[in-house]
Amino acid sequence: MNIQIFGIKRCFATKKAERYFKERRIKYQFIDLAIKGLSKGELQSVKNALGLENLINSQAKEYKKLNMDRIIGNNAREEILLNNPSLYQTPIVRNGKLATVGYEPDTWKTWED
Repeated sequence: MNIQIFGIKRCFATKKAERYFKERRIKYQFIDLAIKGLSKGELQSVKNALGLENLINSQAKEYKKLNMDRIIGNNAREEILLNNPSLYQTPIVRNGKLATVGYEPDTWKTWED
């Protein structure tokens, strides 16, 4: 397994995801979205696994400020996401081409098998 957790340190769900993997002694890489966002390739991989809409946090402060509720084209939405990592739902947990958003221990358990 090659686990990556994309999240924000002060996010409760991100902390729970980290704890899940620590307790099972599964190595993971943590990427703090407050410091470094997803690369274009990482976004494509996660988008293919989950769909773009599942990655966007419509409750984020910047969602309305950046007019995300009015933008229709996926290319424009992707560009805004790449430049504003605070718009992501967290945590995004990735295992190769597989990915989840939020706290999903049932799905992660299937990755262990």
